[in-house]
Amino acid sequence: MRINIRILVLLLPILTVGCDAVEKNKRVAPLQGDLKSKSMKVYEPNWESLGHHNESPNWFSEAKLGIYFHWGVYSVPAFDDEWYPRNMHKKDHRVYRHHVEKYGQPSEFGYHDFIPMFKAEKFDPEEWAELFKNSGARFAGPVAEHHDGFSMWDSDVNPWNVVDMGPKRDITGELQKAITSRGMKFIATFHHSKQLQRAEKLNEPVDISHYPYMDGMPPSSNDPELAILYGNIPAEKWYQEFWLGKLKEVIDGYQPDIVWFDYVLDAIPEAYRQEFSAYYLNEAKKWDKDVVIVRKQHDLPLSMSVDDLEQSRKNVIGTKTWMTDATVSNGSWCYTENLKVKPPKDVLHMLVDITSKNGVLLLNISPKADGSIPENQKEILTELGAWLNKYGEAIYGTEAWYTFGEGPTKEPHGHYQNHDAFHKLRYSNKDIRYTAKDYNIYAIIMGATDSGQDILLKAFSKKNIIDQVTIEELTILGTDEVVEWLMDEEGIKIKAPTKKVDDMATVIKIRTSA
Repeated sequence: MRINIRILVLLLPILTVGCDAVEKNKRVAPLQGDLKSKSMKVYEPNWESLGHHNESPNWFSEAKLGIYFHWGVYSVPAFDDEWYPRNMHKKDHRVYRHHVEKYGQPSEFGYHDFIPMFKAEKFDPEEWAELFKNSGARFAGPVAEHHDGFSMWDSDVNPWNVVDMGPKRDITGELQKAITSRGMKFIATFHHSKQLQRAEKLNEPVDISHYPYMDGMPPSSNDPELAILYGNIPAEKWYQEFWLGKLKEVIDGYQPDIVWFDYVLDAIPEAYRQEFSAYYLNEAKKWDKDVVIVRKQHDLPLSMSVDDLEQSRKNVIGTKTWMTDATVSNGSWCYTENLKVKPPKDVLHMLVDITSKNGVLLLNISPKADGSIPENQKEILTELGAWLNKYGEAIYGTEAWYTFGEGPTKEPHGHYQNHDAFHKLRYSNKDIRYTAKDYNIYAIIMGATDSGQDILLKAFSKKNIIDQVTIEELTILGTDEVVEWLMDEEGIKIKAPTKKVDDMATVIKIRTSA
């Protein structure tokens, strides 16, 4: 049994109604939980049918942490960010100036000329998967295709792929095998909704398409093969054969547990989004898998997909499972020279905050073009995993309590538009986040406690708590010291141990009775 006081209080009136009303509610209530998916024999390509899919199966809502990585041809120039393929064509941009100085005019040295330089000679899928496993991640996988149109799998649909060009290895296949063999779920992310050229060619806003259509540049080439890479093909042909065709290839070839979409998915006609969803969900039923579709903005209904907030997160408890995708760096998502990364404790605090609000973190790393992962990024994953190995019971399989937390640090409103403000957030040991599991409530202090520090958990105060609890035991994980505490009208008052327990975060475990 899981403790969630907020839900228990809301349920009390329901438990008092008569049998007739209960039966009536059963008849009209929407399908919930895993029963949603099991009720459908075949998904039809319409939102009503697709809405029967359980968008967040238990394994996903309980996983809390996944790893993915921006790694591809754009990692070769290692300059500015993963939008190099677009910005190298814009004459007023620093990437264009860098490209001309180092490689020559983009009309002569195009993005496709980087592909032979993407060799991945140090790529070791077993080493990567072991690192992800040790980080505490419960799922992992690649950016299967970014906006640049280069497929990181063995593709028959797209000639621009890692088996026929560049590394000449099935990167996605090797990773899928290494990741799933370690008991983790497999995610494949897709960003190719921006690849089709609709920009200046059709007098639409330039930012719709990743590759600006400019005469004399490779993206405007009519060469049949170049046109595929740069998206310079008729829209209907591209939607059916390339956008949808690539998705079906990965679904059929690698059976991902999660398919995740970047923004601008709404640029894909609704009928194709519905066709993809039905195809994926019907194939998953054949595999006997509970799968997840993740989207941004409002590109798919939340009745059948999970909402993702890029580089931001909720400042309230989510009523449904949601996701944040964020990167270990404070800049580019892909590797660039001298890429600076966040301190490990900041990454952990982000995970704790997300977990306290019913969220899941998808954490990005940035490997080098040769397939090596920089040591400072390995350090983040290693330290994150070490903390989770000791205190993961306060994270995995938990849900939000009646309040997510307390303390002076407040998350801003809004989503990606406030990502700079989220970057600047720094928590302290005055900030506390709560999670709950079974009869346990966990209070996670964002940092180390000082020797003998007085801690007050205000969420338990008489004026704040929705339903009083009976505490059977209170401990601090990671120490054998007997914890001094008492509960009064102000909350739970705790005397911190004489010795610091953990530098990154301190977990108080409160065991309650029914």
